[in-house]
Amino acid sequence: MSAAVSKRIDQLRQQIREHDYAYYVLGEPVISDREYDKLFDELKKLEDEHPELVTPDSPTQRVGGEPIEGFEHVRHSIPMLSIDNTYNADQLREFDARVAKGLGGEPYHYVVDPKFDGVAVSLRYEGGVFTQAATRGDGFTGDDVSHNIRTVRSVPLRLSGKDVPEVLEVRGEVLWPIDLFRKHNAKREAEGKPVFANPRNAAAGALKQLDPREVAGRGLMFIAHGIGQVEPLKIDSEWELFEKLKNWGIPVPSLRVRLDSIEDVVRRLDEWDKRRRSFAFETDGLVIKVDAFYQRDVLGSTSRHPRWCIAYKFAPEQARSVVRRVDFQVGKLGTITPRAVMDPMQLSGTTVRHATLHNFDQVERLGVMIGDTVVVEKAGEIIPQVMSVVKEKRPKDAKPIKPPKKCPVCDGDVEKDEGGVYIRCINPACPAQLKERLTHFAHRNQMDIEGMGEMLVEQLVDKGWVKSHADIYDLHKRREQITKLEIEQERKTDDGTKITIVQFGEKRTDKLLEGIERSKKQPLSRLLAGLNIRHVGASTADLLAEHFGSMKKLMEASEEELMEVDGVGPELARSIHHFCTSKVGRELVKRLEEHGVNMTEARKARAASGPLAGKTVVVTGTLESMGRKEVQDLIKQLGGKAAGSVSKSTDLVVAGESPGSKLDKAKELGIKVVDEDEFRRLIGK
Repeated sequence: MSAAVSKRIDQLRQQIREHDYAYYVLGEPVISDREYDKLFDELKKLEDEHPELVTPDSPTQRVGGEPIEGFEHVRHSIPMLSIDNTYNADQLREFDARVAKGLGGEPYHYVVDPKFDGVAVSLRYEGGVFTQAATRGDGFTGDDVSHNIRTVRSVPLRLSGKDVPEVLEVRGEVLWPIDLFRKHNAKREAEGKPVFANPRNAAAGALKQLDPREVAGRGLMFIAHGIGQVEPLKIDSEWELFEKLKNWGIPVPSLRVRLDSIEDVVRRLDEWDKRRRSFAFETDGLVIKVDAFYQRDVLGSTSRHPRWCIAYKFAPEQARSVVRRVDFQVGKLGTITPRAVMDPMQLSGTTVRHATLHNFDQVERLGVMIGDTVVVEKAGEIIPQVMSVVKEKRPKDAKPIKPPKKCPVCDGDVEKDEGGVYIRCINPACPAQLKERLTHFAHRNQMDIEGMGEMLVEQLVDKGWVKSHADIYDLHKRREQITKLEIEQERKTDDGTKITIVQFGEKRTDKLLEGIERSKKQPLSRLLAGLNIRHVGASTADLLAEHFGSMKKLMEASEEELMEVDGVGPELARSIHHFCTSKVGRELVKRLEEHGVNMTEARKARAASGPLAGKTVVVTGTLESMGRKEVQDLIKQLGGKAAGSVSKSTDLVVAGESPGSKLDKAKELGIKVVDEDEFRRLIGK
């Protein structure tokens, strides 16, 4: 390896960090997305060729590429207390009186930030390098979500600038920008999927994903609002510290102000309430904080809230309208969602005609009927939802909303989830579900059929040419018909982007058919991930393929045998077994096999002898020399079993930096624990 390669890698990393800083912190990008991608691709190529030069803080390591097996718990060094709420100017003045009394008449200043409605997390940096991210949890202990926070491009993996503390914990919110959230929801709605209620819940759900690949494409962002442990802390106030955070590469609110009195805050309340409609992120209020750190120490905290800050909550905007009918929408997994269709109303600056009722249990709780006047509110300023019924305005001819006994799209049978609230269409051939299932099947992460996008799938299903996954492999018989299909095509002009309708054409058709033929050779794990077996994602598909080796053995497995697979519990085993024993599942697998689709996957060879042969090994914390997937693969290659949790059957625990509760459990059970250096010596590496 030449020194020139190492130097170029360092240059590329630094350039990418500088461009991330300009884009996410300063809001002033200096290069185009295409130019940025060229730098990133060059770095990725060099690191692929020289894996020994890959470091955890490299921009390429934002997506680890592999799911984790569960969340470890993190004990916060300083509790993440919640903030007390207030709803009017008089309550703000009461808060100010308590501050003045607590400080004995000493002068003080307030810092005011927008109260972003996101997911509270704490980021930890040691020596300027990102080491861990944790959710608030109960305020004292949260979940380690480092694997997902790494995918958030506004979070620097290495801090820049001077005077970076040896230890820095930054508290803030993970947010989904409103415009990206709306586009994502519009896409889901067009595909017949249930839409997310609001950006906050969707962001929270994203951080709970075990597979970081499911998070990386959502465009989540981070904005700081406070600090935890900082060593050494050489700064006296938050206002000064946040200027430093910005210089170090941490995104901070651009709309924060420093004011001299609570009356200055009160005078601006209406202005802020109006301005928040134009913010890029959801906000539901303001946070008012005493600026000086030593004054915060004097004021202290209760068991639940700091005494030096308070949140002012804006009143949610509501409107009334009359429910004229209720539509039933069918999602990807057959979920049937009731949606109220109402007289048009103005709400938060937009015309609203529809509002979600979420599920039929919610319909019953609200007591809503067709003909009712209802109060509608935008959940998180985004999704209109029915909040309550004005029962004194109920007309005599109001009609109850009854759950459908048949699917509104395909007239198939429906069932309510056992122990759940959702009613689902259980017909796997339902067109509303089928379109999304086929698009998922063809995705590059599953069978990788290039050209088989949503627009084409919709037409193939509507024309009746594809009624199941297996019919894809008969499309070569319809080559001439496919060439004549019409699709939308974007074309950039001086006036902007224009949409034109074009024929699918011979070139696209031949490329599609070639992709379909190539997909037959995909390994079993890709096929399993593409079949939309409930609860089976890419990671579970890998485990099943590795364990059974063939579709035949999987189809014959009992629920007990399925639960022998790492990570497969009773609910997942039932779901897999149901697919494998159902008439529909068996027929689909049979037809795919008849079309020549591969049904096997070679098992990875494991050493029959060696230091880890026959041992169950758990890794906790972060290793400097190896990523989690790399060390797990190494354990398997050396004959061991890489487990995700510590139990009596565990033989060895490898503890890296910032280990979680697994280390405590290992000590409690008397299991041997080694650090990274000991582990490397043990395996002779």
